[in-house]
Amino acid sequence: MTTVIEARAVVHRYGDRTALDGFNLDVEAGTVFGLLGPNGSGKSTFISLVAAMERPQAGSLRVFDAEPSGDLKRRVGTVFQENAQDPLMTPGEILTLAGRLFGISRSDAAAQGTLLLDRFGLRDRISDPTSTLSGGMRRRLEMARALVHDPDLLILDEPTTGVDPGERRALWEALGGAADEPGPTVLLASNDLAEADSVCDMVAFIDGGRVVATGTPAELKRGLRRESVRVTWTSVSEDQLAAVAVWPGVGEVVGDGDEVRLTVDDGSSLVPRLFELAGGAIRSVAIEPSTLEDAYFRHVRHRAKAPEEVPA
Repeated sequence: MTTVIEARAVVHRYGDRTALDGFNLDVEAGTVFGLLGPNGSGKSTFISLVAAMERPQAGSLRVFDAEPSGDLKRRVGTVFQENAQDPLMTPGEILTLAGRLFGISRSDAAAQGTLLLDRFGLRDRISDPTSTLSGGMRRRLEMARALVHDPDLLILDEPTTGVDPGERRALWEALGGAADEPGPTVLLASNDLAEADSVCDMVAFIDGGRVVATGTPAELKRGLRRESVRVTWTSVSEDQLAAVAVWPGVGEVVGDGDEVRLTVDDGSSLVPRLFELAGGAIRSVAIEPSTLEDAYFRHVRHRAKAPEEVPA
């Protein structure tokens, strides 16, 4: 397969803070590739480099076998976390303007915009002020705007933040488009692990400015125990976690404040032992099949930190 994005030992700093620290990644053509990591892990910084908004300070980054530059922007569509729409313009006007900015004739841009609005379920709102659209509709409009020039690479930075589950499904179904036409390669940065599990062909877990694991969702979940147990456990100690970790049938044990996550062979047989160990300190227990989220916490040991005054 053709490699669309190739990053080798990329380093990028903001003052004394290192956002990317030896970042390595390959994204193959035609895939939906997810970047998953905690806030501040380097996802948005890497996206800004791929989109040629900044240049890496060290290492090598190539997109379509060239260093990211203004010339590559014609082949790239971007949807960032915040909407970038004039509330007084209509969806038709926004898409026509977007096409014109990429050198498409007015008539062709308008025609392409109409097709995309139909595809994203917004055809009947083509002449309405954007301010009258719901939040989910505006996110779909952002996606249509990013596609109006038929890019080869689509960069999505948390595109469904604040979108309800119905709108999220509608957006991804529309992005799939016509089955007989190959779609763009998609680079998705997200904190929504369930969404990534359902839509991504490949994912990379990012932590501390580095890729700590990569593979298909199925590959990353392989080796986990059959079930995931989430426990709200007040004042849990490291000694208690260490004791649980050596019980038969227990895989990963991760504590994050008052929440403990375990991957196990049989959750129902484990829970009574937890209550014997912890007694009244356990407030709730949930048992469910192992997910990509469990694989994520297997590789990313994240504890909340104060927000930084620099990009993530």
